Amino acid sequence: MGIGSAVEVLGTASNPFLATIGLRIEPAASNSGITFCLDVDIKSVPMFIFNAVENFYSLLETTIQETLKQGIYGWQVTDCKITLTHSGYISPSSTSADFRKLLPLVLMTALKEAGTEVCEPLQQFYLEIPVDTVGAILAILAKLDAVLQAQDVQGETCVLEGEIPVARVHEFQLWLPSLTRGEGVLETSFSRYEVVRGSFPTRRRSDTSPLNRKAYLMHVLGWSSAKS
Repeated sequence: MGIGSAVEVLGTASNPFLATIGLRIEPAASNSGITFCLDVDIKSVPMFIFNAVENFYSLLETTIQETLKQGIYGWQVTDCKITLTHSGYISPSSTSADFRKLLPLVLMTALKEAGTEVCEPLQQFYLEIPVDTVGAILAILAKLDAVLQAQDVQGETCVLEGEIPVARVHEFQLWLPSLTRGEGVLETSFSRYEVVRGSFPTRRRSDTSPLNRKAYLMHVLGWSSAKS
């Protein structure tokens, strides 16, 4: 992920909402999750709607979290910092819904500019097997894109440790009993995420994508195709 930004200004022809929102999105440390902060004058916060800055912040943060459950390629986006850079309203006409419905448009535009990569989860594995089955096990681990990190022979038992893609764990579990005469013992736990190299899987959004501006506005505003 790089850095991306976008702004939708109240009163412009492209923005049907009574709100201004500007966002900047940038990468954050691995496993840090999604963080959100405000960088606007408090006068730009519609207190007549929210009563307190904390309530305004809470609405935007919740909407951000919900929107990023399905990113550019349909997968959840994480490990990023999002900053509110612009805010505006008209008193007393603006409503919380204006901000809630506009934010996904701005956020996904900024995210598209920043660019994202699809990552897959890796599991750390600890495996005890009979020493005479090591060759067969190493062959199947390589086939399943596992990476061996440690190997230790303890008498008639060999301990293997490494990482394996989560998507391949079940297949390995199916192979293990027959390759080890039922004596293999496998333990796994989450390790980390790794960028998928080459072609990667995508997932269709379960809602109307804000990246499809026309369809999104028709959905949230109840427009007919004739009006759009």
